[in-house]
Amino acid sequence: MADLSQARVLMLATDGFENDELFKPRQALIDAGAKVTLASIKTDAIQGEKGGEKGDTITPDITLEDVDTDDYDALVLPGGVANPDTMRMQERAIEIISEFMEDEKIVAAICHAPWLLVEADVVDGRQLTSWPSIRTDLENAGAEVVDEQVVIDQNLITSRKPDDIPAFNEAIINALVEELADEDA
Repeated sequence: MADLSQARVLMLATDGFENDELFKPRQALIDAGAKVTLASIKTDAIQGEKGGEKGDTITPDITLEDVDTDDYDALVLPGGVANPDTMRMQERAIEIISEFMEDEKIVAAICHAPWLLVEADVVDGRQLTSWPSIRTDLENAGAEVVDEQVVIDQNLITSRKPDDIPAFNEAIINALVEELADEDA
């Protein structure tokens, strides 16, 4: 198994995140040794959803305003419908995504989360995938959209849906292993 004990990963989420798209990547990263920090609009517990029903809750570690992107190696954006729709209206969330992309750090988004990438204006000329209902938005923002489990375009990793989480997790972990090896070289 990969040793990510030096990796620091930031996740952004709020109410309405897809349960598995937050908890499964988070656990896979923790199991690989990464330090995972969850940031949200406030530090009150946030409510997930699973198949349209209420899912689990989790308490964020910090607020968006407390995020310093220099402290992290990667950004993971879980989907759900309400989560990215609310988060894309948060100016600091969009700034965080822009900063990660400008610094060419790993940015991983699944399901509806690429809406945030559109809002941050970082998809033009990039290849990615998403949940089918937002693909037109991605194309209109200049992305080349493909229908694959996981798409890696330089530092950008995207997946379509919860069924893709194993491939999504593997891509994130592999990218972190490679990034940390480059830092040590």
